[in-house]
Amino acid sequence: MAALLSTNPATGRVIARHRTHSKREIEARLAAAHAAASTWRATSPTARARHLRSFAAALHRDRAALAALVTAEMGKPVSDSLAEIAKCVDGLRHYARHGAAFLKPEIPPQAPRGVSVVPEPLGVVLAIMPWNYPLWQVIRAAAPALIAGNVLLLKHASNVSGTALALCALARRAGLPAGVLDCILAPSSAIPALIADQRVRGVTLTGSTAAGRSVAGLAGAALKPFVGELGGSDPYLILPDADLAEAARTCAAARLVNNGQSCVAAKRFIVHPRVADDFIRLLAVAMSAYRVGDPASPDTQLGPLAREDLRQELHAQVTRSVRRGARLVIGGKLPSGPGAYYPPTLLADVTPGMPAADEELFGPVAAVQIPRDLDAMFAAANRSVYGLGAAIFTRDTRRARARHAPRLEAGMVFINHAVRSHVAVPFGGGKASGLGRELGRPGVLAFTNPKTLWVA
Repeated sequence: MAALLSTNPATGRVIARHRTHSKREIEARLAAAHAAASTWRATSPTARARHLRSFAAALHRDRAALAALVTAEMGKPVSDSLAEIAKCVDGLRHYARHGAAFLKPEIPPQAPRGVSVVPEPLGVVLAIMPWNYPLWQVIRAAAPALIAGNVLLLKHASNVSGTALALCALARRAGLPAGVLDCILAPSSAIPALIADQRVRGVTLTGSTAAGRSVAGLAGAALKPFVGELGGSDPYLILPDADLAEAARTCAAARLVNNGQSCVAAKRFIVHPRVADDFIRLLAVAMSAYRVGDPASPDTQLGPLAREDLRQELHAQVTRSVRRGARLVIGGKLPSGPGAYYPPTLLADVTPGMPAADEELFGPVAAVQIPRDLDAMFAAANRSVYGLGAAIFTRDTRRARARHAPRLEAGMVFINHAVRSHVAVPFGGGKASGLGRELGRPGVLAFTNPKTLWVA
């Protein structure tokens, strides 16, 4: 039977081989999830909340070992892995505290007497998750789904199989009933049959746009709800009145977060021509200051990419952009030595038709575009198939909120702040960046049936 390899991207060495589950084992885990769904839905939100709090406590207690495993499998600095676990703990506690309020029956305005709408769980939700935030992506889907009364069957990215197994084992040790949160180790070829299975009632995916199209098509054919958080090429607009020093620091952090491997990392910097030279200089300084090194060291700020093939793909995008006229300000050279490292890289004079303008760059590469004026800046920001997040840097926050933010085709707009997720706030985008929302009340209700109840 095939093995799923966990490879340390800082060294290139295989650290574990995980046996894929057989068809019989996958069937057993799906059957256990289906059986658990009927019991879990009958469990009160208050009792579900107690389980989430116990899970949060277990994550916090085992954070050091989990952080080391995440760092070893996908290469993010261990300080980032610890921060990711802290966010998971916050997320579980938030939905334990507020989930019951989201699930209260509603009485629609002008509804007849005796009418209420009751959100009821669907059952087994198949969660197809990526490697870049191997804990938070799971909890971001799981906490709202579980508090709503659903159960989660996880199909994680193969290169973080160890993290998937550890998380699900921890859930069981924390007291979650068997089948409420479990994982299967299988290739992507197993996904169509799982989605088609009548016991799976909903599908959530975080991944590429191509994967989203495929999985959404399968879910649609099976008439099952689908939530997809897909790719992004977030534009950060630097207006002429921005605090350039603060903007550059924020933008550098937003571009290099998670080794540059985040759907909501800053990707395209769209700068007004009056301040372009100064901003490029400040951004180059800020990015160059990041400490690249062993991700297991607490002093490291930037580790390797998660896989060597991802590094090669990123470098090819940089190379093609430079050949088409982009100016290489810093970085852009493949380093020697072991590991999938890529240096902080800044491309200026980027224009449409270059990979740096048209494609998602999943790594520590910043692309600066300099449109002729303010209107052209917003046109450039929207000239993308993606519509996940966007940010505006300006001293006039009132104008930004009232006039600039509505012009951006994005699911989330931040003003003088990096785009990010928060445990309490709906998260997601439009266009090729996905369907539906995670987190917040929409996330809790995403996999529920709004049942109309009419009592005479």
